[in-house]
Amino acid sequence: MWIVVIIGVGIIALAHTAPAPFVLEAMAGDRAVWHMPRTAPPTIYLTFDDGPNPSTTPDLLDVLAREEAHATFFLIDRHVTQETAPIIRRMFAEGHAVGLHTASRADMLWSASDVARNLTDAADRIESLAGSRPCRAFRPHAGWRTGQMYSGLQTIDHRLIGWGWMLWDWNWFWPRTSASIVRRIGNRVSAGDIVVMHDGDEKAPRKDQRQTVEATARLVPALRARGFSFGTVCDSRPADGRTGNP
Repeated sequence: MWIVVIIGVGIIALAHTAPAPFVLEAMAGDRAVWHMPRTAPPTIYLTFDDGPNPSTTPDLLDVLAREEAHATFFLIDRHVTQETAPIIRRMFAEGHAVGLHTASRADMLWSASDVARNLTDAADRIESLAGSRPCRAFRPHAGWRTGQMYSGLQTIDHRLIGWGWMLWDWNWFWPRTSASIVRRIGNRVSAGDIVVMHDGDEKAPRKDQRQTVEATARLVPALRARGFSFGTVCDSRPADGRTGNP
């Protein structure tokens, strides 16, 4: 009996927290985006969370500009200020996509109407300060999600953007370094994969994320040499329930 209870609790927990598509995604349909279509040439989707960060994001944009690669930036609302507005304007001007992000797992307590209202307010704020509106893409903090979250996203025609298995830059046990990020991502990535790295920190908006800049500078030319191109998660229409045009 206890084994059944434990398995049930585990399934419920993973439905909300798994770093890959799980039970909720089976019900969410094309609201859940964890992989993009495989295209020719094969394309990878770099995404960066927790910015904009005055200490890191401009340097990261310099790298992407030099390498002529596009990416998607998921911005935290409270990091969108008059100071960071020029950075966001540069993202849009240089062909990157901008999406919405949250800074706390407290977003799991939002009702569907809270999700719709809070994300709309955040998009309005970006548009007001930067002059362009983010695409209809949302990434919850740490990827933790709820059924109510998906319902709210449906109300405003947004999609939740996840990432490929093990294609992230954090490590529970060791400090993040450019070398560890390059090893983890470079060895696993394949066509259509969504990669998540961090140009910001939800608790420290000015903390330098130098490892992300250095890892990106190494990854982009190495992956391009293997035949990959780089796109944004706002590029493609739904293909098989796993992807969409946010």
